[in-house]
Amino acid sequence: MKTVTVCGSMRFAEAMKNIAFELETRHNFNVIQCTYNESEKKITETEKENLVKAHYRKIDISDAIYVVDIDGYIGQSVKEEIEYAKGKGKEIIYHSKFSS
Repeated sequence: MKTVTVCGSMRFAEAMKNIAFELETRHNFNVIQCTYNESEKKITETEKENLVKAHYRKIDISDAIYVVDIDGYIGQSVKEEIEYAKGKGKEIIYHSKFSS
């Protein structure tokens, strides 16, 4: 079972949850999702930094990252996550190229 961290814009939060479900139920992946703030709670800069550190740690412990690139969109943060994952020798799986 491959462990993957989902990386994508929070504009795709709902889609990412559905994709994670599909990856676990149909493709035998162990999915580590990003943190969602659906209630849009205000957070401090320190809390934002903590979320970023936690996300990069999730990449560290994963075999791969799963990039949710709906309509070809990859934001700057996700581009940085891809470069980080590549630097760590992680597999990069793009949703647009993954056969579901």
